[in-house]
Amino acid sequence: MRKSINGLMSLVQENFPVDPFSNALFVFCNRSKNRLKILEWDGDGFWLHFKRLERGRFRWPAEGESGTMSLDAKELACLIDGAKLEKKLSRKEVFERQIS
Repeated sequence: MRKSINGLMSLVQENFPVDPFSNALFVFCNRSKNRLKILEWDGDGFWLHFKRLERGRFRWPAEGESGTMSLDAKELACLIDGAKLEKKLSRKEVFERQIS
C-alpha cells in the first residue's frame, strides 16, 4: 500500500489489458485485506480513494485465484462497505409488511 497514483498507474499499464485512462476504477487491496485503494481517471486527472477498516476485512480472492475481478456498481459498493459479496448480493431487500 505504499504506491501512490504514479505507482498504481504503472501497475495497471504493466499488468492489465485496460488503459488506466479509461472509464474504469482500479481497486487494490493490502495483504491484511483491511485497506483498499481505488484509482480513478476523471477526464483531467487521477483520483486516489483510500479506505481503512477498523474491524473486519474486505472480501478478496485468495492466492491462486485470478488476480483481477470485474465488478458492477452494486458489487463494488458492497466491497467498499466491507461486506461479504456472496451474502450481501444473494439476499433481496425485505420491506416491512403488515399482516392482517
